[in-house]
Amino acid sequence: MKKLAVGVVCLLMVAGVAQPLVAADTIKIGAILSVTGPFTLLGGPEAKTIQMLVDETNKAGGVLGRKVELILKDTQGNADKAVEFTRQLIEENGVLAIIGPSSSGESLKVKSVAEENQTILISCASNQGIVDPVAKWVFKTPQKDADVITPLFNTMKSMGITKIALVASNSGFGQGGMKTVQTMAPDAGLTILGSETYDQAATDMTGVLTKLQALKPQGVVNWSVEPAQSIVAKNMKQIGFNVPLFQSHGFGNIKYVQVAGKAADGIIFPCGRLLEADLLPASNPQKAVLTNYKKGYESTFNEDVSTFGGHAWDAYEIIMAAIKKANSTDKNKVRDAIENLTGFVGIAGVFNFSPTDHCGIGMDTIVMYTVKDGKFVPYAK
Repeated sequence: MKKLAVGVVCLLMVAGVAQPLVAADTIKIGAILSVTGPFTLLGGPEAKTIQMLVDETNKAGGVLGRKVELILKDTQGNADKAVEFTRQLIEENGVLAIIGPSSSGESLKVKSVAEENQTILISCASNQGIVDPVAKWVFKTPQKDADVITPLFNTMKSMGITKIALVASNSGFGQGGMKTVQTMAPDAGLTILGSETYDQAATDMTGVLTKLQALKPQGVVNWSVEPAQSIVAKNMKQIGFNVPLFQSHGFGNIKYVQVAGKAADGIIFPCGRLLEADLLPASNPQKAVLTNYKKGYESTFNEDVSTFGGHAWDAYEIIMAAIKKANSTDKNKVRDAIENLTGFVGIAGVFNFSPTDHCGIGMDTIVMYTVKDGKFVPYAK
């Protein structure tokens, strides 16, 4: 983690905190990401991805003949800081659009700020409340919770699992996911025997898991994006809680597996196609985009690509595509272009936005994965 922190500090110096002055005619794009703090495994890859893309854009001559200026703010996972930085980017920096925040709790907090100030916000977080109900200026790139939970439930049923236990962090993502799981479970024929919430900074979930173990569920669902999700796997092994562990799509960074060690083997979770990019046939519309991003990121930063960086890739490239489509950097025209953008091939899927859908992707973008020998592989019963 020390190595990651050093890299993040260097990145911040490049990406906005200590950036040299640039020409006034640049296109200013803001980013409010959890580069450090509890969501660093989300915000770190997101910040690196955006900086890589900005460098590529500017090296190619910019967009509409203008360079892109990235103004990056590290929220450290703090929702109040996210609100403060959003206002700064709008009022002081005059950005065209904002990418982020990284987490659901932060995104739900800044949604109204973007709306009130009529500024494009493309969140990198999952909670359905970010785009439901639709807010004119707010979009997001990850799949909605409900579109992830359905294939997860289908996998459970294929395994003969009907009784589950549920744990989640007290973050916005954790609590939003827990609520959606609880709402959808009965219609899926699943009974939740018990639900527990743990602090997002927790380092030991033995007590919580022991309570659920006594209920004798056939499987456990954990909903979180913090490092604590790796500890859930470790603690289950330590107390002999030997039932399948299902994680959310927030597990899509191999570093969570590395922290959990051997305890991660067998975990089942839903995620986008980036994790199977090399296995996709050439005919798949996402194949080239996924493999090019994977190759570029991993060669630039010498670390495995993650789905979280992919969410930032989608947000940035959607903004660039909308600017080109509108042939303008007028906020209203770019916003309208995003809302009517269809057939956009991204990392999470092929996006088709509309006035009633500011997410643009659905359940068909989800693949089920498991962990085998410390690696992500497509799940097969």
